[in-house]
Amino acid sequence: MSGTFLKDEEATVAYGLKLAQRFIRDHGGDVCVYLTGDLGAGKTTLVRGILRGLGHEGAVKSPTYTLLEPYNLPSALVYHLDLYRIGHGEELAFVGLDELLEEAAIKLIEWPERGEGYLPAPDLVITLTVDGEGRRVEEQTA
Repeated sequence: MSGTFLKDEEATVAYGLKLAQRFIRDHGGDVCVYLTGDLGAGKTTLVRGILRGLGHEGAVKSPTYTLLEPYNLPSALVYHLDLYRIGHGEELAFVGLDELLEEAAIKLIEWPERGEGYLPAPDLVITLTVDGEGRRVEEQTA
């Protein structure tokens, strides 16, 4: 099995901290990241690490019901989207998220396949899979 093994939640958050630094260094804070993986694979935990790496100290909740959690941080504007409850990508346009996604920001999108055709192209696709007690993370540059 390829990718990086993350033994626990702490390792997943630490991986997110490193990603945050890369997003600022390599993309100037304007990057679109698709986060894929089954329910419980650790996508929101990874987002928590990314947000911590960008200076966010508060709670990080999954936007499963709200679709979007924005974070206006000193280092970057971050949009965390969870499209699990979206039936079709057209719904993004209906609620106005398509315009928001055109803004310069770090866009972290869980369940991107549900917004297919209505999302910006990813700069990076991160896939998380359960591997025993831990997680495995794989990155694919788009």
